[in-house]
Amino acid sequence: MSNGSLADLIFKGGQNRPDWKERLRIALDVARGIHYLHEDCATRIIHCDIKPQNILMDDNWTARISDFGLAKLLMPSQTKTFTGIRGTRGYLAPEWYKNMPITVKTDVYSFGIVLLEILCCRKNLESELDPDEIILSDWVYSCYLAGELEKLTLHEDVNMVEFENAVKVGLWCIQTDPTLRPSMKNVIIMLEGYAEISPPPNP
Repeated sequence: MSNGSLADLIFKGGQNRPDWKERLRIALDVARGIHYLHEDCATRIIHCDIKPQNILMDDNWTARISDFGLAKLLMPSQTKTFTGIRGTRGYLAPEWYKNMPITVKTDVYSFGIVLLEILCCRKNLESELDPDEIILSDWVYSCYLAGELEKLTLHEDVNMVEFENAVKVGLWCIQTDPTLRPSMKNVIIMLEGYAEISPPPNP
């Protein structure tokens, strides 16, 4: 794709990184792409490696999911599968490490991490930061709990209601219990502002 990856855009963009509205649009592009894999393909697909490096930007700056080398196909009657760990550390749902069945909710978890990275324009793990900020998901939840989400906004002029809603969606997506994670359909509805989002528990 001519405009590189989402990783290039949000981690290396600097002054050229997309503004808040553009980033929210990109997050919705990604959510719709994953929803298509989960619900609208002839054969349902669990991607298993959703991360910014595998999301490419096309000529129109639309996000496209790529690299299906680790993907798992589900039979029409199948909702879960068992397989060895596959994916990228930092984006792997906890069930990968617990010998639990793998479902579409593993992609939801990975999307949640990616969503927080899109919102904050930083990687989930940055060891050179202050100890409280090293793990992005922990830092985001701490800021959310303390009512200090402005610390995450990169000094941008953002709609704080929309920003908080997007943060809450990300935190719901990364819940340890996969049954608590929303479907990608509900993720889209919440990101578009068509549903109330209850306060997420500590993931």
